[in-house]
Amino acid sequence: MSHESDAFDPTASEMEALKRLEQGVVQIDTGQLASPSERLVDLGFVATTADGEPALTARGLALVRHH
Repeated sequence: MSHESDAFDPTASEMEALKRLEQGVVQIDTGQLASPSERLVDLGFVATTADGEPALTARGLALVRHH
């Protein structure tokens, strides 16, 4: 059975953002909020919490574990 995420080829920076979110890192070293690409949000790999912070979805977690 094929999943949409199987056909999705994330960039290196998108994978890095997903991995950081998996680890609970919402800020990068500069203190700025990590900003996942709009594509990750549009495809349902990342959502926004009520506090406005990016959060990894179950679909995003599956992608991180797949790669």
